Amino acid sequence: MKKTKTNLIGIESDKATLLAEKLNQLLANYSIFYQNTRGYHWNIKGEKFFELHVKFEELYNSLVLKIDEIAERILTLGFSPQHKYSVYNEESSIKESSQVSDGNKAVSNILDSFSVIISLQRELLELSEEAGDEGTNALMSDYLKEQEKLVWMYSAYAA
Repeated sequence: MKKTKTNLIGIESDKATLLAEKLNQLLANYSIFYQNTRGYHWNIKGEKFFELHVKFEELYNSLVLKIDEIAERILTLGFSPQHKYSVYNEESSIKESSQVSDGNKAVSNILDSFSVIISLQRELLELSEEAGDEGTNALMSDYLKEQEKLVWMYSAYAA
């Protein structure tokens, strides 16, 4: 029987490599999403300013924590997280927003970004399950639970 090489936390090396690559892709998307949301927070105008300004700040504070957790998970798997915006721009499906001051446009962009993020996290959920990587699996599961509710809330606002 062939012995499979594992990393320091017991995950097969080839599966850990795939997980780290997908996590770096997720990291790129989160980083662009984060910066876009900061821009919405800074530039929002109109009658819903006070409401959206606070909501966008809550969102970017949540995103920055997840960025750190994802980077640390990549490190835990034995790899290096990307940290350059030039790489993020290439690897992210979420694109940089132009200056957005309209609340409805910002909310629409946020919902589009969540769609990308949630899809990637579902892929990671499957990959981590196949790899026996409970750490990544739990992280993705927690994110999905929280973000599905946020999608509902932002969708209700946009309706």
